[in-house]
Order: sequence, then structure tokens, then C-alpha cells
Amino acid sequence: MSKYEYDAVVIGGGSAGLTASGIAAGIGAKTALIEANELGGDCTWTGCIPSKALIHIAELAHQTEKAEEYGAKNSEPVNAEKAFEYVRKKRQEVFEDADDPQIFRDMGIDVIYAKASFEDAHTLILKLNETGEEKQITARYIFIATGSHAQSPPIPGLRETPHLNNESLFELTSVPKSLSIIGAGPIGVEMGQALNRLGVYVTIIDAGDRILRHDDLFLTNQLKELLEKEGLTIHLDAKINEVTSDDSGKTISAEIKGETKNIISDEILVAAGRAPNINGLNLEKAGINFSKRGIAVNDSGRTNKKNIYAIGDVAGRYQFTHMAEHMAKVAVSKAMMKIPMKFDESHIVWATYSSPEIAHLGATKSELDDKGITYETYKFPYTKVDRAVADDASEGWIVIYAKKLSGKILGASVLGKNAAELISEYALAMKNGVSLRNIADTIHPYPSYGLGARRGADQWYIKSQSPVLIKALRFIFRYNGPMPDLSDPDRIM
Repeated sequence: MSKYEYDAVVIGGGSAGLTASGIAAGIGAKTALIEANELGGDCTWTGCIPSKALIHIAELAHQTEKAEEYGAKNSEPVNAEKAFEYVRKKRQEVFEDADDPQIFRDMGIDVIYAKASFEDAHTLILKLNETGEEKQITARYIFIATGSHAQSPPIPGLRETPHLNNESLFELTSVPKSLSIIGAGPIGVEMGQALNRLGVYVTIIDAGDRILRHDDLFLTNQLKELLEKEGLTIHLDAKINEVTSDDSGKTISAEIKGETKNIISDEILVAAGRAPNINGLNLEKAGINFSKRGIAVNDSGRTNKKNIYAIGDVAGRYQFTHMAEHMAKVAVSKAMMKIPMKFDESHIVWATYSSPEIAHLGATKSELDDKGITYETYKFPYTKVDRAVADDASEGWIVIYAKKLSGKILGASVLGKNAAELISEYALAMKNGVSLRNIADTIHPYPSYGLGARRGADQWYIKSQSPVLIKALRFIFRYNGPMPDLSDPDRIM
């Protein structure tokens, strides 16, 4: 008999926690899942699901407006309040379908609603939500998956000024006429465009010199232009001095290009950073190393305590739902099955669901340059993706970084409709050693966006052409046509 009550205890019922507890129970481990609020975590309630539901409604509103160009009668504008009702309805549907506690209890998992804190490396104190009573449990392995929360930057007056973040945005029952967003990252860009399409005048403000600083600069510059064309105002290189509020609205005073500007709006949305949920865990009692950035872990998610792992946002590495799930799989496999797995940092993929979408995989151009890695850049425009042209969605590019001779993929970025789907094809290829030549030689249906991924790979063949090779072929086979013009290194076919 084990000296511990549970084989595995998971603290936190978000993406990482649900995955970890499911895997643990699936291998026959006695498992408990501790959650302080509702299962589903940030993704279901305040992140992925509600934001994508709002984007969907905004896209419908945008397409309704565009339909007038083709003779369709424009219907009444989308009711923004009803849009937020739809958002809340959809996240409830996702919860009931995928996150309901009974689903996990049916797996044999003890789902306990409580706040957890460490007593030692194997012991937790639970303060039960229902009764407020304290209960002690022990576990052989403990997985911390408490996630993260929105963090407000230290701007004078911001704390004293009521403002929105991703945790309060989707609870709105009325929509402001104007909104200032602090932060030009994924949340700022996605929500800024969606709310602008629902009739809100949106201004995005960021201290950086670009939007979406982790994405390809060539593509983010194009996306910025498209957003501004839709009506968003974007201020970059902006130093916010102060935030104030009075009867006229909420004012952001900022230095922008050497000039002081006062930006007044009905509401402010802060989309500028997150912090790990570690308060109240009493990590010190278990001797766990941590900092304000999160719990320190190795490449398998293990903390400095061999039986304790931290996964998802709380580890401070990657703030993506898919990476939280990946980290959970690696951590449980390493801890409980002794499979020597590590986080796959070479094939990290992400997407921002703006319109058009922007997605990235693997190494960026700057990372390749910094490491001195030789590579070739292959570009293909959406203007040559026939399905995109037919859908009036020809804005965007496919950009691939690969080895010149072998076509081995090192990284890729896509700006365009269905970019998140196209990047998935490159992710599968890169993970399994499929080269650009292999993709180019694979039949894809026409007309499709997937064909765009193949045509991007076709550029490997195009750039592999050389005058010497063509001259040799003409000589050997006695061809009489003119020599093709290969002088433009960026030619696209």
C-alpha cells in the first residue's frame, strides 16, 4: 500500500490541469484534481473560447457590410449586447461539453473545489469552497497547473482608474462607444479589431515599435496597415505618462513621436502582460524555487523537488493553451511513466486570430540570423492562391525559412485567411522531417487554401533552378527554346 493518499494530485483545472489529470487517471493512478473556481480555466472562460466567439460575430458583421458591394441588402447592424450574450452562451456550451466535472469524475478522478496550499513536498492543505473547512491530503506526485492572470503595468493612475482586462471584458452587458487598448499583442490586436467591427472606435497604444513583436516583421507591418484601413488607430513608440478619469471619459496621456497626446475614451482595456498564479500556494513550505515570472522548471516540467512539476502558464515559459497541454503530457509521461520526454521547443507554433490571421512556427528570421544559421527564404503571396482570390481574401503572404539544398524547414510564418490551418501543415512536416520538396510533390485539392501551402513549397523548386542546370538540360536534350530569365532571386511562379 502506498503511504500517500493519492498517486497524483493536480492543482488547477485549466488546459494543463485537465490534460494532466486525464493522463494520470488513464494509466491507473489514483488522481485528484483541485480547482478553486470552475474547470476550464482561462481558455474556456476568459481567453480562447470567448475571444474566438466574439471574433466570429465581428467577422459576420464585417462580411454583412462588405456584401453591399455585391448588391446584397445590408441588414441591421449587429447588436453588440447580443453579441456578448452569444459569447457567454458559447463558453457555457464548451464547458458542458468538455469541462464539466462529471466527465472527469467518470474517469475516476476526484474533483475537489478548494484552494490548495503546500504543507510540505507531499502534503497539501485544502480549504473547501463549499464549507470553508480545511482538509489535508497527500500525494506521491503533485502537478501545479494554476495558470496566470492579467497584470496591469505600473502606469500612474491606472490602478485608480476602473479598466477592463480579458477577465472582465466578456462580462460586459453594454458596449462602449470608444475604447483605448494598452498593448498591441495578440489580445490587443484580436479584441481591437473585433470590437471595431462591432462599431466601437478603437485606439491601440503600445510602447514598442511594432505590433505582435514575436511575429514576422514583414507580415506584421502588412497586418498593421490592414487594421488601420479598417478604422483602428494604432500608436506605437508611445510612452504612457498617466491615466485619469472624469466626466468626459478616461484619458491616457502619452508621449507619441515627441508630442504629448491625450487620448480620451469611454473605456480602457489593458492587454499588456500576465503574471503567474502563485500567491497562496505556500511554495516556500515545499521548498520550491520560483520568481515573479513563475515556478522554475527543467525541460520536462520538474521543479527542484523531484516529485513536483509545474505546467502551463504558471511555469512562466509559454502562454499558449496548446503548449499547456503539451507540457502536461511531457510532465506526466516523465514523472509517472518514466518516459524520457522533454518539451519540444524546436516546433513551437502560435497564431493570432485577427482577420487576416497571422501564425508562426519554429525559428524566426532574427533567431536564425543571431545563431548564424544559413537558410533560404521562400515567399508566396495570397494573391496567387486562387481560392483566396475567389473569397476576396487575397491579403497575405506565406514565408518559409529552409535549408537551400535539402529543403529542410527551419521556420515558417503565414499572414492570411486560415493561416492557423496552413501553419499546421508545415508543423507536421517540420516535426517529421518532411522537406519542402516532399510537400511540393504531394497532391493537394484545387482550389483550396492548403494548395497555397504546397505552392509556397514549390518555391524551393523555383529557387533551385540555375543557369548551369538549364544550359545542361538544353544541351543534352537539344531543346531549342530561349533561356528562362533567372535573374530575379525573388521571382514567384
